[in-house]
Amino acid sequence: MATLKQDLGLFGEQRVVADSTCPKCKRPKTLVRLPPNFKCADVICDFCGYLGQVKASRVKRLDIVPKAILGAAWGPQNDRMEAAIYFPLFLVLVDDAWGYSIFYLAADLQTPAMFKVRKPLSETARRAGWQGFVYDLDAVKDRLVRIR
Repeated sequence: MATLKQDLGLFGEQRVVADSTCPKCKRPKTLVRLPPNFKCADVICDFCGYLGQVKASRVKRLDIVPKAILGAAWGPQNDRMEAAIYFPLFLVLVDDAWGYSIFYLAADLQTPAMFKVRKPLSETARRAGWQGFVYDLDAVKDRLVRIR
């Protein structure tokens, strides 16, 4: 059974797939979901191979981007950043009635400073030692573009 956060993530990915045109090749309806746990990317264009990351967040207002949102595992993200590889970000904001908006941040507009490392999980946690990161959206709020 999926958790509420997993349902929110799935909803975000489905909305991006259904409502977005590929930013690279500009073809509509070519973004498809990648398998769960694919590192650092959630969607791919089945025409040109473009990869994108999707993050969904619950909000009160669909027109205001939160200051920060949870990312994923820090290790794979850091490895890619050290290789100067960034994936574009689709940010899906969802309200209580499951209304939504989609914002986009291109890979070339991202900076290392927007990725804030979290403390590793405690030794008593189910996933002890796991370390994630937070997207500092305040650092890039002027670069986010609303696409829906």
